[in-house]
Amino acid sequence: MRDVGSDKDEDEMTDKHMTTVSQHYFVDESDKPSFSIAIIELGAGTSLPGLVAAKVGSNVTLTDDSNRIEVMGLTWGFWDASIFDLNPNIILGADVFYDASAFDDLFATITYLLQSSPGSVFITTYHNRSGHHLIEFLMVKWGLKCVKLVDGFSFLPHYKARELNGNIQLAEIVLNHESPEETSTSTVR
Repeated sequence: MRDVGSDKDEDEMTDKHMTTVSQHYFVDESDKPSFSIAIIELGAGTSLPGLVAAKVGSNVTLTDDSNRIEVMGLTWGFWDASIFDLNPNIILGADVFYDASAFDDLFATITYLLQSSPGSVFITTYHNRSGHHLIEFLMVKWGLKCVKLVDGFSFLPHYKARELNGNIQLAEIVLNHESPEETSTSTVR
């Protein structure tokens, strides 16, 4: 039998860890408060990652399919005036890899945003629901590389992780400035 108190302690430790991760990515490290970190969240849906980023002091733009949202419509792979004004330091995408037919348009949009903001990064979760998704191929096609990959289950208490199917990863993706010969294949699948 599991001690209920240990689950609570594990939840508190996970919450503290996630707060630390959030502050690491979203908070300017200077002593004075700053809103200089510009973040765009793609496929915002419930907007939780963007709201967390805003809560810790970032300047956040929330986007979703332009046919379904009024905050800022941004349909992946379509270029309209709104995308040309975006210069994010961080691009967030929580569970945006759900419709394989939209992956190419998503990577086109991510690549444009990374190119328009040198030094920026795309942070996303990837739930491998099927071995047929071509994430690795598309990253190479669009000149991207994964620089950090973390097992998403490592953030969850064991009793929550065991209820989920598949493989969930937290990935940090950037432009690949190496020549194609120097590029090794990514481990994101």
